[in-house]
Amino acid sequence: MNTTSLVTVAAALSATAAFAEPDRAVKVARSSVATATAGSAENFTGSVTVQSRFQTPSPARVGGGLVTFEPAARTAWHTHPLGQTLIVTEGVGRVQHWDGEIEEIVPGDVVWIPPGVKHWHGASPESGMAHIAVAEALDGKTVEWMEHVTDAQYGLKNGGADE
Repeated sequence: MNTTSLVTVAAALSATAAFAEPDRAVKVARSSVATATAGSAENFTGSVTVQSRFQTPSPARVGGGLVTFEPAARTAWHTHPLGQTLIVTEGVGRVQHWDGEIEEIVPGDVVWIPPGVKHWHGASPESGMAHIAVAEALDGKTVEWMEHVTDAQYGLKNGGADE
């Protein structure tokens, strides 16, 4: 075989290998291009900012974002089909599962909510809170939203005073 033929065969094999291999490039999601949106009043109580940070392409199914809650802001009750991990980054927060006690969470705490467990999370009445939320999608769905957490469930009564 001459040199030109060898180069042609090598190029053809490289092209075939490139199409046969999944995309192996490392991707960096720059924080400078992340956009934040207000949390929907349908799914949150109070002032909440949601910054979706990543959603992996199939076959992976994990996604996550940074959620920031002003004091007393919180999610509605909800579940995740494959569970959720929260990593508290700032402030003081609260988390509770249905029929469970409210637990305080602080920076560095990692919260695991098992699949299908009805729960809520948010800031404490006196302090804002931010966390990174990570969840996997099942059949394209990561969350099932439910009813709002009442002030009484959150631990407030009489218009905002702690119990």
